[in-house]
Amino acid sequence: MSLRQLPKINALSIDGVKWDAPSDAVGRWDAAVKGAADADTITIYDMVGSDGWSDGVTAKRVGAALRAIGSRDVTVLINSPGGDFFEGLAIYNLLREHPHKITVKVVGLAASAASIIAMAGDEIQVAKSGFIMIHNAWSLVIGNRHDLRSAADVMDQFDASMADLYSIAAGIDVKEAAQLMDAETWMNGQAAVDAGFATGLLPADEIIEEQDQKNSALAAKRRVDSLLAKQGMPRSERRALLEQIKGTHDAAPGATHDAGTDLVPDLLRAIAALRQ
Repeated sequence: MSLRQLPKINALSIDGVKWDAPSDAVGRWDAAVKGAADADTITIYDMVGSDGWSDGVTAKRVGAALRAIGSRDVTVLINSPGGDFFEGLAIYNLLREHPHKITVKVVGLAASAASIIAMAGDEIQVAKSGFIMIHNAWSLVIGNRHDLRSAADVMDQFDASMADLYSIAAGIDVKEAAQLMDAETWMNGQAAVDAGFATGLLPADEIIEEQDQKNSALAAKRRVDSLLAKQGMPRSERRALLEQIKGTHDAAPGATHDAGTDLVPDLLRAIAALRQ
């Protein structure tokens, strides 16, 4: 087990519930921010679980990394807006069960499901300009009124489990943790330390920034996707609209298939039309 006495969180899947990273977190996420890594490091630099744009970071991948590292201390670098709640719980439980020290370094953002993963650390360092965000379980629910009520009842249990975890990790009362979740609380590095959600600040020289055209294009699509989600559009419709706009753009004379960020003006115009 990890050096700290942390609770195991159990959660069962709910039919009709789809997990998405919070729109605000996606909008504030800078995917280019990374940290210096070595052989005993696990990186969480993507969505937690698949979001339709990439496979994301999964418990299967983290489990394989832990087996490769073996009986040694592990460093976990995080810059993620969150994502799939169950995948986040599975990763947290894997790290919690590792028999050696876990050092978590939040180099950019640890929001939503990624903040749950961060709590598995025996030592939690946050960049001064980094953020930890905690909130209630956030999802899209499909079904009739009975399905919605049932999902809300189950999500109450998830929120209670998360409040227990945050209260133990931060050394605060569980009611205070629940209030912070209700308010969707954002904490920068120093605030996270002051509130007990981190043990120290991450030295600036351990943070690097890597620009990549492919990742920049993917980040642009995700930002627009999050804006569409705010309009209440289901994920399947968002994906279909984005693909339709991409097809129109690629068919235009002189269009280049690698210029993913060139799609952004078209996508923003589509959003403006939806708002009218």
